[in-house]
Amino acid sequence: MTSSDLDERIAGVASLAEPQRHALYRYVVERGVPVSKDDAADALGIARSVAGFHLDRLVIDGLLVAEFKRLTGRSGPGAGRPAKLYRRADREVSVSLPPRHYDLAAQLLANAVDRAVRTDVPVGVALSATARAQGRSLGQRARARAGNRPSKRALVDATLQVLETQGYEPRVRDGEIVLANCPFHALVDEQRDLVCGMNHDLLSGMTDAIDGGLTARLEPAEGYCCVRLNAG
Repeated sequence: MTSSDLDERIAGVASLAEPQRHALYRYVVERGVPVSKDDAADALGIARSVAGFHLDRLVIDGLLVAEFKRLTGRSGPGAGRPAKLYRRADREVSVSLPPRHYDLAAQLLANAVDRAVRTDVPVGVALSATARAQGRSLGQRARARAGNRPSKRALVDATLQVLETQGYEPRVRDGEIVLANCPFHALVDEQRDLVCGMNHDLLSGMTDAIDGGLTARLEPAEGYCCVRLNAG
């Protein structure tokens, strides 16, 4: 997740801190159909201009979507102007500090189970292969960011950028990249060997695809992700 992505998510969640805005959002969600500012204003007993202001703010913050529709059902001359209607946005908005990526873990585990069933291999073997494949995709992204015929410094910088988007909070220290955050933190407490192994396979697949002298190794330490990258 980039800093701009995080800012957008925080803005979306913070938007609901305003009581009237929160109430309008709940009203739109509970109706389940697009609503007009007149309907919303009447339902909450507030001025139409106030309802319109807050509804438009929710659109800007990505929580609602606005659309225009003639409520009369007619078209052509005399049908009247289309009304502006509001409905809940399809986009999911959540903020986790520090960043977590439990959705990625769930995706990897689900794909591993599917692969195990289809190919009749142990789930652990399937998870390793699935995580490495996902890691190679991240590595290819880093290679693309580094440009044509990149220097080692450019590859390391691109790697740091991709790791940052995944919530790892990478830091370069003494010729290695340490990861100050584990995106799968809560899962580690329950299934440490499984999750740390998956994480190692993910980052090993990434370093293999980068092909810039980086290697991933398991090295659990208090307050850090269990994997470190050798950048020497």
